[in-house]
Amino acid sequence: MKLQVLCQWQYLFAAILLSLLSSSAAYYDYDAGDDAGGDDGGNQAQDDDAREASFTGDDFIKYWTEYAVLPQKCIHMNNKDVIVYSMYEKYYNHCADKAVGTYMIDVPTFMSAYLEQLELNGADMYGDDYVTPDGTYINCYPYETSSGALYYVQMGCTDGDSQSLSVNIYKDNTCTQHDRNAEGNDDSILDVSDLQPPFQQCTSCVHFVDKNEDDVDDAYFENRYKNAPLCEGIWEYKEKCGMSCKRKGSVKKSGWNASDKLLLSVLFTFSGIMVGFIFKKRSKMSPKDALLEQAALNAVGLQQTHVIGIIAIFCTVSLICLLAGLKGLTWTLLLLISFTLFAYLMKLTIESGLNVPLGPDGQPIGGDESSDDEDDDDDDDDEDAAYQAPTVPSTSKPDVDNLPPII
Repeated sequence: MKLQVLCQWQYLFAAILLSLLSSSAAYYDYDAGDDAGGDDGGNQAQDDDAREASFTGDDFIKYWTEYAVLPQKCIHMNNKDVIVYSMYEKYYNHCADKAVGTYMIDVPTFMSAYLEQLELNGADMYGDDYVTPDGTYINCYPYETSSGALYYVQMGCTDGDSQSLSVNIYKDNTCTQHDRNAEGNDDSILDVSDLQPPFQQCTSCVHFVDKNEDDVDDAYFENRYKNAPLCEGIWEYKEKCGMSCKRKGSVKKSGWNASDKLLLSVLFTFSGIMVGFIFKKRSKMSPKDALLEQAALNAVGLQQTHVIGIIAIFCTVSLICLLAGLKGLTWTLLLLISFTLFAYLMKLTIESGLNVPLGPDGQPIGGDESSDDEDDDDDDDDEDAAYQAPTVPSTSKPDVDNLPPII
């Protein structure tokens, strides 16, 4: 009997174990089948691996969500037209923070990536109604004129304008030898005004469009985070921008904005008012104080002309820094000058207050004009009064009868 019960429990335990193993197997078979059938996560991972494997550089970026690019100039460098640009890691700072780096890339590569970005943005915003700009002349292209002459054209830098592109004329089918006219220009009359890089515009690498979640699949936003044709293309084929490139490609920005100019005007006005008060105080300085001040200057080996020369040098250097846009140095010099003028004005003010003599009652001696006027009025009253003879004491003999008795 006991043996029969034990066998029944073994059968029951085996059945439960088999059931668990079957469920587990079914679960893993389901996942495996789903992956084999094209699971989005598995395919996405494979796509990422393929993108990274095809990337020619050693600094692959997977997500472009927070990156931004700032195209600066189109210049001629190393016998080709290139676009100088800076890459930023935080687009929400509007390309005002420190750049990841400044690079250059040939015009055809940049414009091909930019055209692909325009197509992606246009499809998101307008769908099938979007018309892609003509990119025929981005790369070297044969062009025959009405007279039958054959030229080769390609987009490049505009003559005399580093902030735009034109279609340049070349002699060879590789577009390496410019065909310039007598004035040294190689721009054609072909119009590419609708296909221009966003020079001096901080452009986010990822362009988002408001979408209804029912209209897009789950992978839409994930693809947008990773698919940035412009930034990805120019990042992969970038070239380091050296010192010569940066000198040609840098754009001199206006160093003084509206707030800076307002603060500068306040500092200049404040300094001018203090200079006026200083001259007024010095004009009322006593000879003794002037000699003491001169003695103090002589003690440190300076003359009054030296002080004036130092002030003139500081003002000149400040003006040069102001015109050159050196904001940090300009602010430092202006604040130093303003502080020095203020300190000297306070010194003159305190000394002029200490030099007034005081009487026993704590009031300035000789400083109260009303007291002098009152004294003059009293003198005038005394002069205008009638003369009266002084009273003479009586010399009559004293009355002895009224004297007190002597005890």
